[in-house]
Amino acid sequence: MTAYTGFVDNSTMLAHYKMLETIRDVCLAEGWTILRYDTAITNRELLMMAPGLSGTEQIFCGVYCYQDSNADYYNLAVATMKGYVAANSFLTQPGISPVLGVPAHNQRIDYWLSVNGQRLNVAMKVGTPVYESFGIGKFFPYASPGQYPQPLFAAGMLTSASATRYSETTHTMPWKGNRNNLRMHFNDGTWKAPLATPWGQTTMANACRPAETTYALYPVMLYDSGNIYGALDGIYHITGFDNVVENTLVIDGKNYVVIQDVSRTSFGDYIALELS
Repeated sequence: MTAYTGFVDNSTMLAHYKMLETIRDVCLAEGWTILRYDTAITNRELLMMAPGLSGTEQIFCGVYCYQDSNADYYNLAVATMKGYVAANSFLTQPGISPVLGVPAHNQRIDYWLSVNGQRLNVAMKVGTPVYESFGIGKFFPYASPGQYPQPLFAAGMLTSASATRYSETTHTMPWKGNRNNLRMHFNDGTWKAPLATPWGQTTMANACRPAETTYALYPVMLYDSGNIYGALDGIYHITGFDNVVENTLVIDGKNYVVIQDVSRTSFGDYIALELS
């Protein structure tokens, strides 16, 4: 897994266009196959195939831009697919998840981008600032490949590619679960919104405290009333107690950055994004 941090701005193109280009460049460098990168259209789009951690899988993901200069929003939209057909539009790719919007910016975007063979996780700082995050690809299933052949997920900040500016105050990060901006793929072909630990028990997420100066990470497990399906790769709950956004930490030799839920700062409003 490799992590990339930096920023894009509007010095050569609108920043959300540059962010799409950066995602393309990073995923290509990490062994993903670029299936389509179309910059000739207004809503520039990117379709990719990840090789999986085994190097032999086919995990299809996509990102596109959408914007309205009059309404002053410049966003990304993300989805995960079950296949790819070159002749199909973005929205008609086989088995596509619901498309989930992510408010971005036409000006400077600071980013933390973490990619491996099975998923892409991204956090962005935009605007006033607020923090937006998303993920696409495959999670770690608690089942064999024969039992669960396509443990796919898509996570964005919005429940659709809606006309929503980053300054809107009700949108929220997907990792808390039980909301339609986090979807997982089920064996029957549907994409549903699971619950997620530890936010499924709100008091637990808000009650966590560090032990002295040691911060613990809590895996984000996807579940419903009858099953625990698996855990997200590279996304963890971390308490906001005595903690602030963009803090970095090292746990068991791995690096993490703390990201908050838009502008929220309660104890349960933070994740740790794995960077190595």
